[in-house]
Amino acid sequence: GIILRVRPRRTARNYQKIWTETGSPLLTISQAQAQALKQVLKAHFTGSMTVALGMRYGNPSIASALEKLRQANARRILILPLYPQYSSSTTGSTFDAIADVLKRWRWIPDVRFVSHYPDHAAYIHALATQIKSYWAEHGTPDQLLFSFHGIPKRFFLAGDPYHCECHKTARLVTEQIKLPEEKWQVVFQSRFGREEWLKPYTDETLKGLAQAGVKRVDVISPGFAADCLETLEEIDQQNREFFLQSGGEAFHYIPALNDHLEHIQALLEIVIEHTQGWVECNQSSL
Repeated sequence: GIILRVRPRRTARNYQKIWTETGSPLLTISQAQAQALKQVLKAHFTGSMTVALGMRYGNPSIASALEKLRQANARRILILPLYPQYSSSTTGSTFDAIADVLKRWRWIPDVRFVSHYPDHAAYIHALATQIKSYWAEHGTPDQLLFSFHGIPKRFFLAGDPYHCECHKTARLVTEQIKLPEEKWQVVFQSRFGREEWLKPYTDETLKGLAQAGVKRVDVISPGFAADCLETLEEIDQQNREFFLQSGGEAFHYIPALNDHLEHIQALLEIVIEHTQGWVECNQSSL
């Protein structure tokens, strides 16, 4: 009862802190991603391809996105959830929501799902490029944190692969940027309620690092394809304050991949791989 009554008010106040002239950063960035992906798909494929944006929690909804594709007479649908690391609470629930819509259709087109891409070479390259570009402009930190959205520990104990996939992503990125093991770690954010979630927790880790004398920390959140409340407010504002008030001197949040070119290229490659046999490529774009 307490979470249901208190959390919505807190969330509303937090959204006010990150709202822009164009509205929700998540929606604005997601729309830019969809438009950019549409453009590169148009250049790469010979046939007609429609891109529809659907949000698991918010508008445009998954149902409206699927209806857009149905109105376009889509014969084949590729579902690409922008959750690089699979969890039953994110990707799994998205598949459930899509199935709930499709089961009411009288005719269902061919459907393929992208379940995850935590180790996709283009995704790892995009993250590595993002970090190196940021450090080229702002210098390097004493410690780099890979902060992923947490899930209850019981999910992990029940066999959810999310924890392992988060660590795999971080390891591959640090190998590419040649960052020593002692200079980085994986942490988990956004927990709520009383039960134990995946550890170590982002906020507690930041406080501990500051108290241990670490002067500068950089944080990147690879599990978020677009900047949103959890990155812009929770990480860049709340957790920045935790670190600085605990004795740290410099806190840097490295932005999400958003609609950066390397990210769109990674999404394009994922689409190409999962539409084999469905559509023909434009040879001039290869």
